[in-house]
Amino acid sequence: MPTRTAIAPKTLRAACAVLLFALAACGKSEPDAEQLKAAAQAAAREAAFAAEEKSWRDERVAKLTQPDGWTSLIGLHWIDPGSHYIGSDADNGVRLALGPEHLGLLHMKSGQMRFVPERGAALTLDGAPLTGTAALRSDDDPAGPSKLGFDEGKGVATVIKRGDRYALRVKHADAATRTGFKGIDYWPLDSKWKVTGHFVAHPAGKTIAIANIIGTTDEVPNPGVVEFEREGRTFRLEALDEGGDELFLVFADRTSGHGSYGAGRFLDAPKPDAQGRVTLDFNRSYNPPCAFTSFATCPLPPPENRLDLAINAGEKAYAHATN
Repeated sequence: MPTRTAIAPKTLRAACAVLLFALAACGKSEPDAEQLKAAAQAAAREAAFAAEEKSWRDERVAKLTQPDGWTSLIGLHWIDPGSHYIGSDADNGVRLALGPEHLGLLHMKSGQMRFVPERGAALTLDGAPLTGTAALRSDDDPAGPSKLGFDEGKGVATVIKRGDRYALRVKHADAATRTGFKGIDYWPLDSKWKVTGHFVAHPAGKTIAIANIIGTTDEVPNPGVVEFEREGRTFRLEALDEGGDELFLVFADRTSGHGSYGAGRFLDAPKPDAQGRVTLDFNRSYNPPCAFTSFATCPLPPPENRLDLAINAGEKAYAHATN
């Protein structure tokens, strides 16, 4: 899958040209050995930076477009208590956009899900053949959601919980948003947008209210705030902790809706070092899943993370394929 912006310019040639221009302005016709060495080292750093960024972008596209990646979403079906037939035929209560005409019967009672497969349906549950009635975990279970596989492995359905509601999230490798993926546009790569911030810890156990695009709100662990300098001003981003090795930042800026996705972007950052330093590489600011599909449930930036700053770095708004 393509990315749309080349990020490996001929940095050595460019750096040397800048150096020669500067020397000419100072009345010097030729650089000395130390100046050439400095220019070569600067060019090498830029080349290494560009290579690292390209690797990150390639991996980003690969994950986004893998058979069960975010671009493979084909449905988000809210489930009421009771029984619901599932399949692509019009006679189902939960009608899938792709896949077999009849998968089976989903029954929900008191937040518990039970699935009865259609006779003869070739289904899997968490990778193993499904031959009888099974309980389905939702994504709030410590073990993660059960994965109901169908259509020879091209489709997968999981139960998600948002607020006090449950939904069936459905993915398929043949989703139009995946097969018609258009690639990602980026602002020009700029090492000046890789900044060092300072982490200020909050009291242990603090949470922050994070609304999402479907209208519900969750209290999310909020371990601290990251402060960084730009254009002579100090900016702050409240950090979220989703249990991994990184801080998760959800932010909006002056480009939101004016070049970047209107509902904001995401940024992952390493947790602070012993001195409280945090690296923020805004070249790796990326679109939430909702930028690619209408079937995702993305968090929105809290008011504290709406920056009076144009971050002209990272991913631009996505030109939609047809859902």
